[in-house]
Amino acid sequence: MNDAQTYYHGTKADLDVGDLIAPGYTSNYGTRRQAAFVYLSATLEAATWGAELAVGSGRGRIYIVEPTGPIEDDPNLTDKRFPGNPTKSYRSRDPFRVVGEVADWTGHSDEQLRQMHAHLDELRRQGVEAIEE
Repeated sequence: MNDAQTYYHGTKADLDVGDLIAPGYTSNYGTRRQAAFVYLSATLEAATWGAELAVGSGRGRIYIVEPTGPIEDDPNLTDKRFPGNPTKSYRSRDPFRVVGEVADWTGHSDEQLRQMHAHLDELRRQGVEAIEE
């Protein structure tokens, strides 16, 4: 990994600079079980989806984060499901430190959100769950 890389985390959690985003909390997605990993992306697009699709009543937020330990490709969006890592999505068992927030980002259209929710609903009906090995 390039140490100068900017990483993002999309969520609805209200966090401050210096806060840690760590595994062990209820997942924002799927069956909402305890998360074994935390996720980040090197693309604002993937973080935007994270902010928009996360559960919760707050507004979507995108934080600039730095890993505190090793990161690995997110198998939900890499070779186990898609070739390569087109979203530059990663995960870690170590926390991420919030170093800033992206204040000005543009969300997806209502139609794009409807399509993504329909796609996720179909995956749930098929029994496809997030990979958390």
